[in-house]
Formats: sequence, structure tokens, C-alpha cells
Amino acid sequence: MSESRPTGIDALLERVRAGYRRIAPQEAYDAAEAGAALLVDIRYAALRERDGVIPGALVIERNELEWRLDPQGSHRLPEATEHDVRVVVVCNEGYASTLAAESLHRLGLHRATDLVGGFQAWRAAGLPVTVRPGSQ
Repeated sequence: MSESRPTGIDALLERVRAGYRRIAPQEAYDAAEAGAALLVDIRYAALRERDGVIPGALVIERNELEWRLDPQGSHRLPEATEHDVRVVVVCNEGYASTLAAESLHRLGLHRATDLVGGFQAWRAAGLPVTVRPGSQ
């Protein structure tokens, strides 16, 4: 039995990210506006309540992502039409979204990517955010 050294999260993220091109906030916004990308917000409800949401983004909690976006799945959303759909996964800061995009690649969604810096980078870039009254 060979002992291999565990991979740390930083090394894992680096390896996964080497397999596809991540997308910057402005590019994601432009692609979504042109109808060329589907923005998918995987942040949990407390973060969406606190910080707001990206108008037009699909909200799919991380634990449901694969079931909702698999074009062959019985629980897919209407937007999950084919494996060629360009999905841009958005988490809070751009870490969890990397692993989510990799999971979508495994399902055959070969154009899946994630947003560099996540929602926080989107907001910092001055791109549209809808905030509920009473939120920060």
C-alpha cells in the first residue's frame, strides 16, 4: 500500500483552475446581458439576504447544483437545456464556485466556469445588485 501525501485545498484549486478559463465580473455581465451565459448564484440564503443578488441570476444552492443543471437529470431546471450551455457559477469570493464548476464539467457541461472573486468582486466592480429593503 503506497502512502500519498494529501492534497491541500490551495493545490486542489490551482489544479482545477488550470483546466478551464475563469471569467472576470465585467465579462460575465456582458455575456449574461447578451444571452450567452447563464449566471448561477450558489451562495447560501444568509449571504444573499445580507449582500443582495445579481439581477437575472439563477439561485441554486450548492447542494442542488448538479441535480438542477444536468440536462439529462430528472430534476433539471428549464434552463438546463444542453451540455453546451455556458454556466458561470458565482459564490461569495470565488473559491467554492471553482469546485462547483469542476463538478459541472464532470457532468459534461464543458463550458462551465466560475466568477473570479465571486459576488464580492461583482459588487466591487459596480455591476448591478438587487438588495432587499432592510439589508445592508
